[in-house]
Amino acid sequence: MLDKHLEKKLDQLSLYMEKMKLAEYVDLLHDTKRLLWVNLISGVARGFGIAIGFTILGAVAFLILQHLVGLNLPLIGDFIAELMNYVQESKGLRVR
Repeated sequence: MLDKHLEKKLDQLSLYMEKMKLAEYVDLLHDTKRLLWVNLISGVARGFGIAIGFTILGAVAFLILQHLVGLNLPLIGDFIAELMNYVQESKGLRVR
């Protein structure tokens, strides 16, 4: 009875380990070149994703700021208009 229970638990454990792909992970850890390559590719992809995401977020923020300036709010509108002028001048889009 105890042997069958232990055998069943070992079968479950081996099934879980196979689902986790533990053997492939251990093989990856031992293959230094492949590990470096995988990490390099994932780092480049992560950096590219961050750059694209930040660009989209910045564009949305800029559009929101332009909309707030159009509403002509007393304190916020002046601050945002000044900020947008500074950004445009730093890009060389606006000539004083």
